[in-house]
Amino acid sequence: MKPRTIAIIQARMSSSRLPGKVLLDIAGEPMLAHVIERAKRAKLVDDVVLATTTDPSDDPIAEFCAERGYNFTRGSLHDVLDRYYQAAKEYDADVIVRLTADCPVLDPNIVDETIRVQREGKFNFVANRLPPPMGRTFPIGLDTEVCTFAALENACQNATEKHQREHVMPYLYEGTKLNTENRLLHTGTSPRGFKIALLNHLSDYGNLRWTVDTPEDLEFIRQISARFDNDNFGWYDILALLEKEPELAKINADVHHKTLME
Repeated sequence: MKPRTIAIIQARMSSSRLPGKVLLDIAGEPMLAHVIERAKRAKLVDDVVLATTTDPSDDPIAEFCAERGYNFTRGSLHDVLDRYYQAAKEYDADVIVRLTADCPVLDPNIVDETIRVQREGKFNFVANRLPPPMGRTFPIGLDTEVCTFAALENACQNATEKHQREHVMPYLYEGTKLNTENRLLHTGTSPRGFKIALLNHLSDYGNLRWTVDTPEDLEFIRQISARFDNDNFGWYDILALLEKEPELAKINADVHHKTLME
C-alpha cells in the first residue's frame, strides 16, 4: 500500500518583515491560494493541509481557508514542530511534506521529485536544500522537505532546542556528514540515526531569491506573475523569463536571507 502523503503548509499573519503577507494579493489572488493550489497539483500528494496558529491574529487565515473549503488546522504559535505533528496525526499522514506559505511559486514537480526520492530510498528525511555547510542548488522559495511520520514523531518527542521546535526538521538532519551518491543526490546518516538525503540540481541556482519576506520580494513575485497568463508556470519558465529580462532579479537582489538561528 502506498504511504498516505500529506503536504502541510505553515502560515501565520505575524511575519516580522512583512506582516499579513500570506493574504496579500498576487495576480488577483491571496498569496496563500497560490501556495495551496500549487501544492495540490503535486501528483504524489494525497491531501494538502494549512497549519496555522490558535493566536487570534491568525483568525483571517482560518476564515479564508473555511471560505475556500481548504483543509486547515490550528496549533501552537511558536512550537511549529508540535503544530506539524498534530496536523499530521489529524490527517493520518504516513509521510509529511513541509511547505511554507511564503513560497507562491513552489513547483509541484519538485515536490513530487522530493517525495519520489524519499520513497525509493526509504529515507527518514529528504530535502532539496539544507542550511550551510550542506548547501542548496535550488532557488530560495522552492524549498521542500519530506519526512516519515515516525521521524516527525521522534523529533516532536525529543527536540528541545528553540530552533528545532520553530523550524520543524533540524532535529532530523543536524550534524550530518553528507556523501555524494551522485551529482544529484547527497546522502548520509545523522548523529541521531536518521537516514537523510539532499536533492541537488546540476546547475547551481541557490543564490536566486523567489520567496516573499519583504516588500521587494512581493514586488518581484508580482512582476514575475504578471508575465504569465495563468498560475501554471513552472520554475524553468521563471528561469527562462529571467534570462530574457535579467533586470527583474534586481528588484529583490539586496534582501538578506535569514538564517536558521535568526
